[in-house]
Amino acid sequence: MNEPLYTLDILRLAASLPEHRPLARVDGSASTRSPTCGSTVRIDVQVDGEGRIEDLSQQVQACAFGQASAALVARQAAGHNAEQVRQALVDLESWLSGNYSEPPAWAGFEALAPARSRKSRHGAILLPLRALAAALESAV
Repeated sequence: MNEPLYTLDILRLAASLPEHRPLARVDGSASTRSPTCGSTVRIDVQVDGEGRIEDLSQQVQACAFGQASAALVARQAAGHNAEQVRQALVDLESWLSGNYSEPPAWAGFEALAPARSRKSRHGAILLPLRALAAALESAV
């Protein structure tokens, strides 16, 4: 645990989080909160006729890890469906807990490796994918 918790990569990712903006159409939305740290994420999602993400917008109140995770989700969500998002969530949970040695298939999550040994940060990191999965479930 001698390496810094907040690396330059994590801080850059957190700073790259797009600001919340209205979508042309909101097909589903969800708000999630981490009981561990109090971080919150609200996601609005627009999906195509096959349930794939066309666009999303997030409101994030979280530490740098939660913001970095939300930025990664924003970059890669387009084109994914609910099943793929749920699988990404399972993979991320398993990687953070040490059950998988490889980071999830969604690129960039390896930058969050300093948090793997700090369980108190896991809730904030998982929050954006949990919110996205719930938003897709609520999509009409």
